[in-house]
Amino acid sequence: MKEITHRQMRNDSAEVLRHVAMGETILVTNNGRPAAVIGPPTADVLTVLASRGELREATQSPASLRSIKRTKSSRSTADLLASTRSAW
Repeated sequence: MKEITHRQMRNDSAEVLRHVAMGETILVTNNGRPAAVIGPPTADVLTVLASRGELREATQSPASLRSIKRTKSSRSTADLLASTRSAW
C-alpha cells in the first residue's frame, strides 16, 4: 500500500484520486500517524445507493434532456441564488 502525507493528499488530490480510480489503495498519514485509508469503492456506487433506497431510477433517458428548450431568465444568477438560500 502506498503511503502519503496529509499535505501530499491536499496538494495532489487529483493525482491521488487517479491512482485510487485505477484500483490503488493509499494510506494517508498525519504527523507520521495513519489517519485514513483511501481506496476504490468495494461495489458499484449506484448499486450501493439503490440497495439503501437512496437512488431513484430515471423515468426517461438522459438524452431526453436535450429536448428542453433553453430560455433567458429575467432574474440574475445572484438573485436566484439569494432567493434559494433564503428559503432554508
